[in-house]
Amino acid sequence: MNWQPPPWSWSAPSHCFGSFDWVRESHGNVPYRAVHGGIDLDGGQIFVGRAWHHGDLLPAKVCPRHRCAFVSFRGKQHEENHYEVLVSDHVAWRPGRGGYVPPEAIRVGHTKDGEPLYMGRTMHQGTLTPGKVHPSHGCLYIAWAGEELKYFEYEIMVLN
Repeated sequence: MNWQPPPWSWSAPSHCFGSFDWVRESHGNVPYRAVHGGIDLDGGQIFVGRAWHHGDLLPAKVCPRHRCAFVSFRGKQHEENHYEVLVSDHVAWRPGRGGYVPPEAIRVGHTKDGEPLYMGRTMHQGTLTPGKVHPSHGCLYIAWAGEELKYFEYEIMVLN
């Protein structure tokens, strides 16, 4: 029997030479070289992460000042104390809209049904806020003040 990569694995396109790793963390901790994703309303740094929630591996915004990561799921914001943080010097952000995912986009997670999920970000109430790009929904969702908010124009994270 041949080995098959798990459904959440991802290989960079042949024209991308950058690398990245996921580091397990908890309670607001972030490793050296964590990928910066935005700025919170309180001025705190937000980092790119992912966390398991109800069988989905979801893009997460890691907020050290809040000592957790936040994910959006089924219309609500959820707090996660255990998560992974993206570490890389090779990411960039590109304009996106309507669920479009360029070939260089890093697959951050997946739904329990296997649909790939990606990291995006947008401006919301004067903050640069990361969230999940859900291609079949045609949008970016962000976790904000207990809710899951939808945006159709955003930036998407890519491997440089």
